This record gives sequence, C-alpha cells and structure tokens, in this order.
Amino acid sequence: MPEAKKKDALGWMEWLRGWLYVIYEMLFQRILASHLQNPLPLPPVNDLTCIVTGSTSGIGREIARQLAESGAHVVMAVRNTKAAQELIQKWQDEWSGRGLPLNIEVMELDLLSLDSVARFAEAWNARLGPLHVLINNAGIFSIGEPQRFSKDGYEEHMQVNHLAPALLSVLLLPSLIRGSPSRIVNLNSVMHYVGFVDTEDMNVVSGKRKYTSLLGYSSSKLAQVMFSSVLQKRLPAEAGINVLCVSPGIVHTNVARDLSRVVQAAYHLIPYFIFSPQEGSRSTLFSATDPQIPEYCELLKADDWPVCAFISQECRPTNASEEAHNIETSYKVWEKTLEMTGLPSDSVERFLEGEEVKCRYGGQEE
Repeated sequence: MPEAKKKDALGWMEWLRGWLYVIYEMLFQRILASHLQNPLPLPPVNDLTCIVTGSTSGIGREIARQLAESGAHVVMAVRNTKAAQELIQKWQDEWSGRGLPLNIEVMELDLLSLDSVARFAEAWNARLGPLHVLINNAGIFSIGEPQRFSKDGYEEHMQVNHLAPALLSVLLLPSLIRGSPSRIVNLNSVMHYVGFVDTEDMNVVSGKRKYTSLLGYSSSKLAQVMFSSVLQKRLPAEAGINVLCVSPGIVHTNVARDLSRVVQAAYHLIPYFIFSPQEGSRSTLFSATDPQIPEYCELLKADDWPVCAFISQECRPTNASEEAHNIETSYKVWEKTLEMTGLPSDSVERFLEGEEVKCRYGGQEE
C-alpha cells in the first residue's frame, strides 16, 4: 500500500472555510455575544489563586483586575514588573473603601526567554502552595513585521504564543495538582482556523512556505490547540486538572501595539465590530471561573473527543478547526514541543507521580 502523501498546507476548501469563519466572527461577534453582561459577573472566587501572564495591558489587564476585585489571589506574571506595580497601586487606590485590599502581586516572566519561564515555574513551585487557575494570556501578533527569532532560536510567534506557555503549563503541574480541581486556560484566537503546523519546520525556515506574520501567528495558535488537546488527554480524570482554549473574539489592543500606524487607524474606523478589552476578557473569565467547565471538559475526554474544550467569545462551547482534529499531527506537535522546550517525553506522567522533572532551561541568570 503506497504511503499517504504528507500534507503541506490546508486544502483550499479548509482554507476558504477558515477565512469565512474569521470574517463571520468579526462581523457578527457583537450580536452573537449580546446576551452577555459587561463586565461579566463572576461566581465566588475568594479561594482561588490565579496566575495571569501578560497582564499589564489589553485583555490580560482586565482579567487580572476583575479577578482581584472579585476576591481572588492574583499573580501578574509579566515582563515589565515596574508597570505592573504601578497598575496595582492605581487599582488599590481606586478600590480603597470598597472592600478588603486587593490580593495581587507581581512576578517577572519573559516569554521570549525559556530560561525565564523555567525560573518562574521553579520560584512558584518552591512556595509549595496551590495554583487553581493558570491563564496563558500573553501573546504577540507582529503584523507586517519581518521574521524574528528569540534568543532561544525559535520564531517569535511560535515561542511566545505556544512554546513558552506550553513549557509553563507543564512545569507548573506540581502546583496545579496541589490546587486540584484546577484549570489551564489558554487564550487562543479565531485565526487558528486558517493555521497549519508543519512539525518539521516549526520555525518556517525551510523555504517550503514563505514566512508572513499571519502564517507565524495562525500556526502558533493552532499548535497551542493541538498541544492543549494532547495535554488534556495525558491528564487522568483523578488529577482534577483541565486544559481548555478560549477565543476572546477580535479585540482592540490585544495586538494593536504591534501594528503599523495605518492598520491602527483602520482599527479605529470599525469600533462597532471590534471588542474592547473588557468585552474580550469575558470568555476567559468565564472559562476560568464557571463551575460547569470541569464537567464539560471531562465529558469530552470520556467521549474520546480529539480536541480539548474550546470556548467561544460568546462564552459557549464551540468546535476548533478541522485541522485541530488531526490527531496524528497533534501528537507530533506534542513531541516536537517537548523536544524544543527541553522536557523529557514522560514529563507529565512523572509530575503526576510526584517525581522531579528537569528541563534544559532555567539555569542561573548570567
């Protein structure tokens, strides 16, 4: 029997359907989410400890603020710790007299450095406290920019949007186990519908595909869904940790700082269609706090569904892209991601057994 030809890209029908879905989301997201309150009311979260990456701007800033104001212990995991401290001071001043001081702190995390990711996880795990919710919010979309690589040698979209959050999620498993029932919430994007991952060319350097920022971004977001799906399968129900991806919708400011002035101007012309950061934060806050989410995740796992839970910008379960259902590629993405982040292939199982796992990153700062 001849070997099946390796798939090099999305089929044109998949590509067309993906773009039609993206356009539909942009035009109708406000109508589809019209049943949601803004801001979204949260259930009691006083007992939750939540880590939110990239929480000094955009959606992450809204997520951190609303969780803290609702009583959660929030850790802002950010590159710019000074900006985060100033934000906290501002929030505390505004909150003064309305309740107990906000329980919020800052820790340094730079997703462009896998050493920084490993050091952050080591510092957090050393506290021996629980972690109930990890929100992988930080991301980049450098529209129209040339291809760039991190100091670890990986294409920047792939590293910031997928590899670093994947490494963080696995390394924080000891704390997530202590916080069980706990969840990992990955901010994804409707753009994963037009993404394709070539596991033999994760950095887009082979020349088979011409690099564009759109290709870098969409493939990193699809890789995140695929990795999340395998991680969810690897975690047994008794571990009490669920992994899900969520679309914030198409939101102003989540990528605006990386856009050219011309595109930013166009963004301002269509405010009706585009969500504010507060509106964009609703689906993540829902995914992080809704009591029925674990039940839904376990239901998908029991049905052997190929993809992890994917929550839409209207706070409803939706289906990830056709390509995200490609189990063979998902497992290749899983293996390649562990290899690129310096983790042993049996990391998850060893963490679940209570063993120590070393990755090749996280040495002392130079």
